[in-house]
Amino acid sequence: MTDPGFVAPRSRFSRPQGDRTRSWGGNRATRLVPPLLVAVGVLALWELTITVFQIQEFLLPKPSTIVSTLFAELGVILRAAAFTLRSVLGGLLLGAGAGFLVALTTSRFSYVTEASVPLAAAINSTPIVALAPIANQWFGITDPLSKIFVVAVIVFFPVMINVTKGLISVEPSQLELLRSYAASPRQVVFKARLPNALPYLFNGLKVAASLSVIAAVVAEYFGGPREALGVYISQQAALFHFAEAWAAIVVASAIGLALFGFVTLAERLVMLVMPWQVAFREGE
Repeated sequence: MTDPGFVAPRSRFSRPQGDRTRSWGGNRATRLVPPLLVAVGVLALWELTITVFQIQEFLLPKPSTIVSTLFAELGVILRAAAFTLRSVLGGLLLGAGAGFLVALTTSRFSYVTEASVPLAAAINSTPIVALAPIANQWFGITDPLSKIFVVAVIVFFPVMINVTKGLISVEPSQLELLRSYAASPRQVVFKARLPNALPYLFNGLKVAASLSVIAAVVAEYFGGPREALGVYISQQAALFHFAEAWAAIVVASAIGLALFGFVTLAERLVMLVMPWQVAFREGE
């Protein structure tokens, strides 16, 4: 059964020689066309539906209204986004770091791994709406640590489970070769296990990047400083100012996409310099 937080990494094997001439830039541009067309189509359908059925905009504003509101409230929303981004980055670094260290520690002993994965899955199954009030009581509603804690708990499992999978899925022939050279456990980790876990680590970070924004914004729904993005959204929605709320949601989505893109770029830059990651260097 596949672990809920596990994302299979790209293959590390090279493609046939005939495929090596394909341009990565051209492939990437081609891949972007379908999602862009879908996004434009959804927005056009959204705008048309509200116009044709005369839906009141205080219930569901048009995309054009959301965009105009975003520019009108850009200063306020950006200040709120900057405040929330600190919680997102703090929780992401803390949770991802803890997940990596736990995976590195437990992967050396199979029985510890088997015992820790169900526990981590149980923690991951805890809803944000249950964690946020507890964190607020522990650290204080206005203390950023309460939101950082929630984000860290949410992103811990995807990183931990993916890195663990990468560390223990090393090919037996590689381990046998290192042992034949009398490699120490530390050398086995740095020469075989960690290189093999890198693609898994980046896939875990991609999942964690999106979850971190969701966790921070939802945690702020349960209380926080007025300048927080989640507080701004909840207050505007309570006042039926849905255009402002949707504009803030757009900014939150942009933060998530930006973090995902940053992790993707970092993955490509790291993999390009790794001699064993042939597929990346061939422009996959």
